[in-house]
Amino acid sequence: MHKTWIILGATSSMSRAMTRRLAKEGATLLLCGRDIVDLEATAADARARGASEAVALKFDARDTDTFAPIIETARAQAGEINCAVFVGSMPEQSAIDADPTLVAGVIQDSHTGPATFLSMLAPLMEERGMGTVVGVTSVAGDRGRIGNYVYGSAKAGFATYLSGLRNRLTRAGGHVVTVKPGFVDTAMTWGIEGMFLVASPDDVAKDILKAVEKKRNVIYTPFFWRYIMLIIRHIPEMVFKKMSI
Repeated sequence: MHKTWIILGATSSMSRAMTRRLAKEGATLLLCGRDIVDLEATAADARARGASEAVALKFDARDTDTFAPIIETARAQAGEINCAVFVGSMPEQSAIDADPTLVAGVIQDSHTGPATFLSMLAPLMEERGMGTVVGVTSVAGDRGRIGNYVYGSAKAGFATYLSGLRNRLTRAGGHVVTVKPGFVDTAMTWGIEGMFLVASPDDVAKDILKAVEKKRNVIYTPFFWRYIMLIIRHIPEMVFKKMSI
């Protein structure tokens, strides 16, 4: 059966890696983001790699008017409709502390914008009785840390939303995979001090597509972050609030 993938945030390193892999499978790709020129170049590359079709579409998590045209484009495609969400923003916590008005943008980019889009897409997936949503959250959402607690709270909220959406779409034959990456070599993490065990975007994309195939519910990528975060979640609050991690 032919598959269409909506890729939200299609200019990120992780999404590009996933796009390349999906192109080789012959999927139709709706590459969505703010930078249309960049997206057009990515679409051309995807077509060259074997995508049945690849088109660039405007998506802005802070502008709901950009949502419906993407969904209508997907509706025109036959077969299975899937969606992978890579969008989000992570200003330095110190910048947010200095200007609290930045909080709203982080929440919109990383949680409420994607959640609104997926809520609009869900009826189409239920109508088709199939399809997968991949929601990329973050290990930062597992516990509020002094270094990025606003971003972490947005990703935690999105993870909870994905859990509920999984319950909804499962009843209609669909599925939702929640992806929690650790440190990945992307533009978002460049220059951040104290990073370790950094994964490549291609390895993350490989893990995501494996999880889609096996219908996993929640994955950490690389896998060892499951155990790192298990330890972090179980540090007593009296100790944790004094730590600088």
